[in-house]
Amino acid sequence: MQDVNAPPTAASMPARLLNRSIGKKILMSLSGLVLMAYVVGHLIGNLQIFVGQNALNAYALFLRSIGVWLSVIRAFLLAMLIIHVWFAIKLYFENRGARPIRYKRKVYQEATLSSRTMIWTGIGVFLFVVYHLLHFTFIITNPRYAHLEDALRRHDVYSMVILGFQNYIISAVYIVSVAIVGYHIVHASKSMFQTWGLNDTNFEKILRPVTVIFAWLIFLGYLSIPVAVLAGIVKLPEGVI
Repeated sequence: MQDVNAPPTAASMPARLLNRSIGKKILMSLSGLVLMAYVVGHLIGNLQIFVGQNALNAYALFLRSIGVWLSVIRAFLLAMLIIHVWFAIKLYFENRGARPIRYKRKVYQEATLSSRTMIWTGIGVFLFVVYHLLHFTFIITNPRYAHLEDALRRHDVYSMVILGFQNYIISAVYIVSVAIVGYHIVHASKSMFQTWGLNDTNFEKILRPVTVIFAWLIFLGYLSIPVAVLAGIVKLPEGVI
């Protein structure tokens, strides 16, 4: 018979932690940090479109040249995304379950609009990532992109991006989606530091403007690409239909 009063073993600690709200929040914060780092790195790579066709295509070729490691990185990032979304949904319904009787009138004090809509902006980000992968990474939604090549016989990612964003609907979806990403980051960053206990008053005065500025920079960086394409600042090379 198992002794319920026995101290937890090392093997049982992870399971016990995951059964607690703080354990789920720690996993969410760590996975969120990884995903934010990816968002920054991905933006830096994408902004090479302003340098020119050769720069962006060389960057894309470099990523493919690392072979199996690219698949490992993608699998790791996908795992982080699934973990982040899964525990966000679990916490959302656990919090709702803690209040089986809904308030007749909700009075929000500390909760901001971004915090109250975290679950929905998170799901929106997840759906956008799925579409973005199907569109530009796996080239399933627009298979003709797979046959684009530049003068050096490299996959012409530069032209692929421009052709994609010349479609007003695709650009509109992209712009709205990166706006949701930025909006999500504002509260996600704050929640992450709260989980780590870094939410004292003095730190909060610094944290809030920093996270807002960071979110705006991410949004404006990603926004600049479809806007530049639609405005004709970034154009297709000669000979690309």
